[in-house]
This record gives sequence, C-alpha cells and structure tokens, in this order.
Amino acid sequence: MSQHPSVEESFGDYLISSDPARLDFAAIHAFLTRVYWSEGISRELVERAARGTLCFGVYHVTGQVGFARVITDAATFAYLSDVYVLEGHRGRGLSKALMRAIMTHPSLQGLRRFVLVTKDAHTLYEAFGFRRVAEPESYMEILRSDLYRHSP
Repeated sequence: MSQHPSVEESFGDYLISSDPARLDFAAIHAFLTRVYWSEGISRELVERAARGTLCFGVYHVTGQVGFARVITDAATFAYLSDVYVLEGHRGRGLSKALMRAIMTHPSLQGLRRFVLVTKDAHTLYEAFGFRRVAEPESYMEILRSDLYRHSP
C-alpha cells in the first residue's frame, strides 16, 4: 500500500490537513450517519474506509468541522467521496479551500480520471474542473443504497 504525503494549510481560523493522525472518527461518523449518501453507516465501516483512502480533515479550535476522502491509486484514477463541512461553518469558503487542498495534493496530480457523485453540489465541483459524465452509457455500477440501514 502506498503512503501519501501529509499536507497542511491554514485558512483563516481553520486548518486543512491530510494527516490521518488528526482524524476525529467520532465527529466524522456523527455527520456521515445522518446524510443521504451514508445514512446509518457504522463507525467501524467509516474507519475501515478511511484507512484505505487519502483523507482530508478541516479543523477549527472547536474540533473537526469538515472531511473528504479520495479513493485513488495515485497514478491514474481517483474517486472523491464523503465531502462535507458542518452546517455551522458553511458560508466561509471552507468547501472551496478543502477542494483546493485536494486538487493540489501531490498524490492527485496527473490522474487520467477523477470522478465523484453528487446530488446537489455541482456548482462547487464545476469550479474545479469537474463536468457531467460525457458518456454515461459507458458507466456501470452495483448500487446497494439501503445497505447501511440494514447493517448491525
């Protein structure tokens, strides 16, 4: 398994970091278990998923207030997932700062394909070069949308 370099950058009163030692899994799980894309996900699954990905945290003196993770081979492909900023910290440019940190990370340069799925944040991602899938008929998936709600 490859190691990704840790990067950190300040953004006003906030810190954006890819250091996995900083991650607050209680905070990450508390948010992810209540959003549409991962409702009911177990903490164990959140931690297992994070261990296998490049994670970014957004931190304030009050604790972790944002998160994103990138599933990547660090050579040709990346999938951006679980992006959020807590409601009380939105409207301050944090999602854009988080995306800048992701898009400039050394492990994510020169990729042939970088993808994501979003229901409501197209404008944010379009500002960073993401576009709707050019050939959606080429994409296939196995989607188990209720899987987390039925897990122990």
